[in-house]
Amino acid sequence: MKLKHYFYYIISIMVIFPLAGSAKTDQSILENARKIHERILTIDTHTDTPMMLRSPSFDIGKSNDPKKRGGKVDFPRMKEGGLDAVFFAVFVGQGPRTQEGREKAKQNALSQFKLIKKAASDYPELAELALRSSDAEEIEKKGKRAIFIGIENGYPIGTDISLVNMFYDLGGRYITLCHTENNDICDSSTDRKGEEHGGLSEFGKKVVKEMNRIGMIIDVSHISDKSFYDVLKTSKAPVIASHSCARAICDNPRNLTDDMLKLLAEKNGVIQLCILSEYIKKPKPYPARDNAFKKLRAEYENYSTLPEKEKEKVREKWYELTRKYPRELASVAEAVDHIDHIVKVAGIDHVGIGTDFDGGGALSDCYDSSELWRITYELVKRGYSEVDIKKIWGGNFFRVFKKIEDISKKQMN
Repeated sequence: MKLKHYFYYIISIMVIFPLAGSAKTDQSILENARKIHERILTIDTHTDTPMMLRSPSFDIGKSNDPKKRGGKVDFPRMKEGGLDAVFFAVFVGQGPRTQEGREKAKQNALSQFKLIKKAASDYPELAELALRSSDAEEIEKKGKRAIFIGIENGYPIGTDISLVNMFYDLGGRYITLCHTENNDICDSSTDRKGEEHGGLSEFGKKVVKEMNRIGMIIDVSHISDKSFYDVLKTSKAPVIASHSCARAICDNPRNLTDDMLKLLAEKNGVIQLCILSEYIKKPKPYPARDNAFKKLRAEYENYSTLPEKEKEKVREKWYELTRKYPRELASVAEAVDHIDHIVKVAGIDHVGIGTDFDGGGALSDCYDSSELWRITYELVKRGYSEVDIKKIWGGNFFRVFKKIEDISKKQMN
């Protein structure tokens, strides 16, 4: 063999074999991640899937197409993605804080409770409603999906403290104290009008104490920084952020600062990573999209007061704009950067996952619940152990849930 040809031969061997070894290693990581994901108990603590349940074209017992308004979550795709348990959020957008407005909000919430319970009862072989922290594991052993219920926005409570207990008795297990605007409980992190209460209102403090008493989880996602500190000062039980990220990585008021993460950990709480791209990374300027959605919001400022048929028309317009102006989605790797940061700041015992699927949550390579195993794959690639991954995917959340139940039992006795 000529010297030149021999040189090229040696170089080709050096290039080919490392690549082959790398492919083999990557396949090994993938297989290991799949096995870990199958073994552990997983929960997504926040989805807005009840909004899909209102659509006559959506069947939660069948695998739907997310690119054709089929949502991001259904029972078959949960199974495919290795998702054992989920919180369906009873979401009520903020409306007028009048007697009539609060009554409509309450009725809206009640109708969603019925839809969730019907979804489970329609497919008893696929899913089961869950009420206690121990239920998810018991239901998973039956080969079913565990369905918990949360309430996103305390608006339906109005100013009637007795409704906290009523929603708990109906199966609600957490309340996100507010949404994008201030309500009677507390200030929001994103209300354009600014502060109203300076944190928790006096009524809000009563709500927190009542939730502690009955064993209902307090969710601090969406609330203002001052509200957050008031809640942690007032609550005797640990709290959760059901779908939030790290502000140090993405400067968004919906995310938690490092100081907030540290205090959440000190109080034994947990932050559940949200995979809504705007909370993962700052979006690039997109004036055409921004203006189109701004115009739609202005046109339907009274959305919360519209009849359901009119709301469906607005949602269709929203989806049309989404298709016309597709946003750039963050990746699983960029989402897990937030987990890395939270672990560094707050510790491995204080992070979990709450996707916000069907409420905007989606990643370029984890677009619906069938692909959630990809997060585990990225965690394995980064060196997280199975023990760590088990904590992230549910162990931490269920520890907090159990602690809240225990504190309630002591107060009740």
